[in-house]
Amino acid sequence: MRVLLTGAAGFIGSHVAEALRASGHEVIGFDLRTGADVRDGTALDGPLREVDAVVHQAAKVGLGVDVADLPEYASVNMYGTAVLLAAMARNGVGRLVLASSMVVYGEGAYDCAEHGRVRPGPRSAADLARAAELPAGATLDEGGAFEPRCPRCGAALAPAAVSEDAPLDPRNAYATSKLAQEHLAANWARETGATAVALRYHNVYGPRMPRDTPYSGIAAIFRSALEAGRAPRVFEDGAQRRDFVHVRDVARANLLALRSGTPGACVPYNVASGEPHTVGEMAGALAAAYGGPEPVVTGEYRLGDVRHVVASPARAREDLGFTAEIGFSEGMKEFAGAPLA
Repeated sequence: MRVLLTGAAGFIGSHVAEALRASGHEVIGFDLRTGADVRDGTALDGPLREVDAVVHQAAKVGLGVDVADLPEYASVNMYGTAVLLAAMARNGVGRLVLASSMVVYGEGAYDCAEHGRVRPGPRSAADLARAAELPAGATLDEGGAFEPRCPRCGAALAPAAVSEDAPLDPRNAYATSKLAQEHLAANWARETGATAVALRYHNVYGPRMPRDTPYSGIAAIFRSALEAGRAPRVFEDGAQRRDFVHVRDVARANLLALRSGTPGACVPYNVASGEPHTVGEMAGALAAAYGGPEPVVTGEYRLGDVRHVVASPARAREDLGFTAEIGFSEGMKEFAGAPLA
């Protein structure tokens, strides 16, 4: 299969390109770093005439710094995807694999002992400020904690795995733009009878991850700190739960998704390891593998951050045949010595 890969020179895109080529596919790279912009429909027409499918990785990533980032997220992620889809329809390309994100969920899934599955709203600035002042291990009854509360009774909640059918609640510009990409892909698929698969990546890490910037993932921020001889600074109490998935597993999910999909629909899949860890555990494992310094739990917080997001990978296993192969310990040991971009 001949595949147009947008974002081919990026962190995840470069690994996807390697996986595609290793499986015998021909890859045509399209990346802003080489002067190819997905917002330029004319530039897309030429390569799209020659391909069977598109794997769309190009995006402005990260959670943003402030509202000044809004236009760029809307331009690159939303408008760029719209231009790409229009060009695909114009050139008769009917298969898309889209890089989406777990950020479309907002908070993950939670269960209340009394009320069952609930959807807590964003944690308040007042609760976060109180939590930051509490001693380690303090509970909700002691005046506040970082954990979200039941929206009906205010009780503590138990985090659970989120499925693709969970309500979506994007809480920042990046999340909103990723959900918009999914909606645009669904519009395109319905109107053209094409096939779209949206891969909701969880916390991706691995070789060639971008260095520490305001838009970097947390693994890169910690890894950059260690390389500079600084202790990783863990926000809140370090007990935030995430699913850390290796970039080579993510690349393999893209490969499998090329063979899947439902005509006329955009089908989402969680791309995750299925083995959640806390941010503190990740920082500790990375520091141990690197040889220190040990992480520091700061109690600091960012308004708008979610507490727990862990995924059920069952649908990807059943439909795509995808199961993550690189374990947490193995992956962190490799990442500790891997080059960053």
